[in-house]
Amino acid sequence: MTDTSATTATATATATTTAAASTSTTVVSTPSLSVDEKVALITRNLQEVIGTEQVRAIVQEGRPLKIYWGTAPTGKPHIGYFVPTTKIADFLKAGCEVTILFADLHAFLDNLKTSWDLLTFRTQYYEIVIKGLLESVGAPIERLKFVRGTDFQLSRDYTLDMYKLASKSTLHDAKKAGAEVVKQVDNPLMSGLMYPLLQALDEQYLGVDAQFGGVDQRKIFMFAEENLPVIGYKKRIHLMNAMVPGFSAARPVVTSTPAPESTAATTTTPAATAPTSTTPATPSTASAASTSAASALTYEKMSASTTDSKIDLLDDPATVMKKVSKAFCEPGNIRENALLVFCRLVLFPLLDGKPLVIPRADKYGGPISLTDYAELETAFGAQKLFPPDLKLGVHTYINHFLAPIRAKFTTPELQQLVAKAYPNDPVPVLTSTPETHGAAVAKPKATPKGKPAAKPAEKPMDISRANLLVGLIEKCEKHPGADSLFVETVDFGPHGKATVVSGLANFMKPEDLTGKRAVFLKNLKPSKLRGVMSEAMILAASNPEHTQVEVVFPPADTPIGERVTVAGFPGEPDDVLKVWDKIQPDLSTSTTLSATYKGVPLATSRGECKVRSLVGANVK
Repeated sequence: MTDTSATTATATATATTTAAASTSTTVVSTPSLSVDEKVALITRNLQEVIGTEQVRAIVQEGRPLKIYWGTAPTGKPHIGYFVPTTKIADFLKAGCEVTILFADLHAFLDNLKTSWDLLTFRTQYYEIVIKGLLESVGAPIERLKFVRGTDFQLSRDYTLDMYKLASKSTLHDAKKAGAEVVKQVDNPLMSGLMYPLLQALDEQYLGVDAQFGGVDQRKIFMFAEENLPVIGYKKRIHLMNAMVPGFSAARPVVTSTPAPESTAATTTTPAATAPTSTTPATPSTASAASTSAASALTYEKMSASTTDSKIDLLDDPATVMKKVSKAFCEPGNIRENALLVFCRLVLFPLLDGKPLVIPRADKYGGPISLTDYAELETAFGAQKLFPPDLKLGVHTYINHFLAPIRAKFTTPELQQLVAKAYPNDPVPVLTSTPETHGAAVAKPKATPKGKPAAKPAEKPMDISRANLLVGLIEKCEKHPGADSLFVETVDFGPHGKATVVSGLANFMKPEDLTGKRAVFLKNLKPSKLRGVMSEAMILAASNPEHTQVEVVFPPADTPIGERVTVAGFPGEPDDVLKVWDKIQPDLSTSTTLSATYKGVPLATSRGECKVRSLVGANVK
């Protein structure tokens, strides 16, 4: 089972956010795929497959391969969970039937990582987060089956089989099976020793052909292969992925990947432990194929117990930047580089054949577009790409993919769930004001006589204070008194019309703007510019030299007058914004050309607001 200290993470490709595409694309099965193509899709980017021929035989039968993936609701899921969820999208695309097990009983058995009282809340939290992850990578969750362990693991038949399996298992075998997953102590509890037994039985009681998990699960998988036949059940196929490393400031602990234990059922997939450029890559797996030195190594995995080295799914953009910036990353060092491994296991598979675009200042060569992991590793090893640029790129992409998940947790109800599930952890700063969600506001208590009234709570210094609106530019013409300025008549729908003066005349023609929707800052104090009163400001991105300027455009079908928002920064705008100079420096364009605030896209109900071509540019 997966938990955040033993994440079942698998590298894969999926139809989702790319450098020039929307956040996610729905994954659909492809009936026209041949047997070879389906097998390749099922096994691509996995570190190891035990039972490749059985996979092929089932596909040749013309029936869907039945797979289950389990995750134990212990610590908070982190970005390593993108890996199994993207692989699940692969399985669905290949026509597989997939069951996701929320292994609540396992979480309790694993040395009491989750107490019985917390199980319900943590399982609820996991269900919402995992479904959000699956939606973000384009997996149609309506085609997935979701099950809780306690729904079937407490039945009479299951319990009897557990006793049968216990009667055939030695203490040594049970402890060995859980060595990489169950918390190890000198005097282990019996509950932890039962963990591998239950995970083996789940394969039978979920009625699957295969179990999918991280390579850290291998010993449990071997236990199941050896012991299920002893009590009359068949052995299953086992699919394993590589593990996402932690972002530690210290030099990573790196070891060579050992060869798999000998077993007649073992088959290594084309994208195995050490993928190379000479290995035949399956469709869309060029990103995994490389001459990588790092790809043949094992890193210390991202763990819930090491807070600074993991990135939680609800970490805010500033926290993500802090943790990525601290990660050990020497110029030219491709062997001890967790960020490169993260790109190989997570980012390139998520991009599914689209290039990875790293923002970089023009004086250093401008943005660099990398078509696959081999190209990234070569560029970094040759010091054509340096650590600050790699870190900025990784940070930008992580925030891009986390934005829709963070957005789910801006409601008071889900914030309360986080607090109940993890009472000893600080609740992520995603809380919205009661007014934002229409909740009842308590009447303030009267101030006792003789005591000064309490100061009202200060509003956060963030983008929520800016009234960003979508406006339709009805007319655009040169300013009568300045050749560098335009005067635009803008329709803001229910907010009325306004005159806007902008310094865009040196960078575009009036017809480039007329009839277009753009993003405007509407709550600055009106001011005269060369004799014309300007009542708003159009948002635009500029390169450092200010030789190229591009307007920020919302999706073309966005309703006129709609407010532009940023996930994770709820709140009502100021009547008159006086702190724009403190908010604006955190606005920039991302590798996906989105206008972002602290790495999170500016968005409308129709999608993200974008520029035409500027990457890593300042927005103001």
